[in-house]
Amino acid sequence: MVCKTTSTEGRSRRRQFGATLVDTVMAIGIAGLLMAVLASLTMYSGRNLLAILNYADLNDKNRIAVDTMTRDLRECNRVISCTSTRLDIEDADGSTISYIYSPGAGTLNRTLNGVTRTLATGCESLTFSLGTRNPIGGTFNVVSTTDVSMAKVVNVSWNCARTILGTKANTESVQTARIVIRKQG
Repeated sequence: MVCKTTSTEGRSRRRQFGATLVDTVMAIGIAGLLMAVLASLTMYSGRNLLAILNYADLNDKNRIAVDTMTRDLRECNRVISCTSTRLDIEDADGSTISYIYSPGAGTLNRTLNGVTRTLATGCESLTFSLGTRNPIGGTFNVVSTTDVSMAKVVNVSWNCARTILGTKANTESVQTARIVIRKQG
């Protein structure tokens, strides 16, 4: 037995096929939109995670640099010379330790007995200054000096930054340290 379809049944099936095509196109569009949102969120999360890891690494390196300088300065015999970008001190055993900031390279290096070690990278600015034992009345600041024989305090201030994926994304806030030389004066 052969079943014949009427013309209305054929039109109904064609409409169903047309509706199925529209449904498929809509589903592909919605799926594409969801994939774009998911990709955007993944990139945003990845960039933020990278920024947090970068900031933690930068903070660790700055902390180690300050700890090293603090140890050396507290135990040193005296300041040999000081400029805004270089500090030379006499170590407890009489050897010279130099801290040298290179603005072009953005690095802070420590040199002892001809061995140079990089303490900080990505430094945008760094300044050394000397102070005496005497505080300025009513403040916690000390009297500044350029005379190395009067130096009892070394002030260090710097700012480091790094870039993430080609843009400067995070900056370590300005680090400052006021380190008192224990053995001098």
